[in-house]
Amino acid sequence: MLRNLCAGTLVATLAMPALAQAKPSLRDVPKIENPLFAIAMAKEVADHCDTLAPRLIKGIAELRRLKGTANDLGYSDKEIRAYVDSDIEKARMRAKGEKLLTQNGVSYEKPETFCAYGRAEIKKNSAIGVLLRAK
Repeated sequence: MLRNLCAGTLVATLAMPALAQAKPSLRDVPKIENPLFAIAMAKEVADHCDTLAPRLIKGIAELRRLKGTANDLGYSDKEIRAYVDSDIEKARMRAKGEKLLTQNGVSYEKPETFCAYGRAEIKKNSAIGVLLRAK
């Protein structure tokens, strides 16, 4: 019994560094999730408002910065790609975005509400607003 206890303790001790190094999902890393959400929201607004456009260069630069940050946090390119391509994560992000839009009076049936929301975000110089520009 003592032998089994010692063997179990040794295995648990050796496994601890691996457990301590486990990374959270990228959705749980605010410095990745929040800017990525802002990019998605700016694109959604620009897609539904004909008087606003995405600031593409700024958006691409932000995506590259986020990838670098994720790499610096220990996430591999494969892990990043799996997160970005995940249908579950896309659906979660869409639901989060739709909730934010609804809370701000934006309706898919009324494109002008996207424009009003986008212009308000630009005026606030928010994370979403800095990724949009008037056409």
